[in-house]
Amino acid sequence: MAYPDDLLSSGEHVVIHKHPHWKMLIFPVFWLLVVVALGTYLAGLVGDQSWGSIALTALAVIGVVLVLWLTVVPLLRWRTTHFIITSDRVMYREGVFKRTGLDIPLARVNSVRFEHSFIDRLLGCGTLIIESASDEPLEFDDIPSVEKVHTMLYREVNDNPGDDFHPGVLDGRA
Repeated sequence: MAYPDDLLSSGEHVVIHKHPHWKMLIFPVFWLLVVVALGTYLAGLVGDQSWGSIALTALAVIGVVLVLWLTVVPLLRWRTTHFIITSDRVMYREGVFKRTGLDIPLARVNSVRFEHSFIDRLLGCGTLIIESASDEPLEFDDIPSVEKVHTMLYREVNDNPGDDFHPGVLDGRA
């Protein structure tokens, strides 16, 4: 999903647009399976009772609330979280009802580094750490392909068009 172009400055273009890694969805899917399995089991137990219709209604309401809280809300949170690198800035947006955003101009980025644990390396994600003119480094967790994002961000911050290699050009002039 491309980031809306009308939110970008003139001449600015998106270099990378990522949502958090899919590993954030493991527990919501787990809870969905648990709620459905437990609800089905309990519905089978109470279905033949004289008060079964009331119990089934209560189970359905509790099941829907749990699925919304444990599965749908985290899925919406994942879907509405954006990590974007443009030609001018780093943008981070998150939230469903309460939207928050952070913009870091590329000119203010001092250094970029990444960290990932063994599990993160297996899954292909990690934490991107950006040191800017602010006091504390900013950490962005669960960035997919964090090494690639690190390289692209470093290149955007430090790229000098004059140092690009052009085959067949000896003195730098085309």
